Amino acid sequence: MSTADIKKNAEAKMAKSVESLKGELQKIRTGRAHPGILDQVSVDYYGSMVPISQVANVTLLDARTISVQPWEKGMGAKIEKAIRESDLGLNPASQGDLIRVPMPPLTEERRKDLTKVVRNTGEDAKVAVRNLRRDANEQAKKLLKDKEIGEDDERRSLDEVQKLTDRVINEIDKLISAKEAEILAV
Repeated sequence: MSTADIKKNAEAKMAKSVESLKGELQKIRTGRAHPGILDQVSVDYYGSMVPISQVANVTLLDARTISVQPWEKGMGAKIEKAIRESDLGLNPASQGDLIRVPMPPLTEERRKDLTKVVRNTGEDAKVAVRNLRRDANEQAKKLLKDKEIGEDDERRSLDEVQKLTDRVINEIDKLISAKEAEILAV
C-alpha cells in the first residue's frame, strides 16, 4: 500500500459519508412533498415487510401532496395504515385506488426542532469523516514505521489527508446550511 492508495481509499470513504448525509437530509421533512419521504415506510406484503416503493407507484401530485398508487387492489388499506402508523406524522386519505398523502405545514417550533436534527446529523457525518482521517493517518504512520516510506512522504500524506478532510467537512457544512435554510424558509 502506498500513500496514494491511502488517500484514494480515504477519499472514497469520505464521499460515501457525504452521500449518506445527503440521504439522511432528504428524509427530513420540510413541508414540501418529496416521494423519498416514504422510502423508510414498510408495508406487510403477504407476510414480509417491504418498502412501499415495491408495492406501489409513489409520485407527486403537487408541491404539498404525494400520490401512492398500489399495484394490487387489496394493498391500499395496508399501505394507508403503514403510512399512518409511521413516525412521519402524515395522514393519508384514500380516493378509490389512489392514496393521497398531504404534507402538513410546519409550525415554528417544529422547524427549530428540525434544524437541531439537521445539525446533529451533520455533526455525525463530520465525526465519521474525522475517524476516516485518523485511520488514514495511522496507515501512513504504520508505513513509516515499517520503513516502506520516508518521513517526507509521511508528512506529505498527512497534509493531503488533512486537506481532503477540510474540503469534505466544508461540503458537509454547506449541505447543512442549505437544509437549514430550506426548513426555515418554507
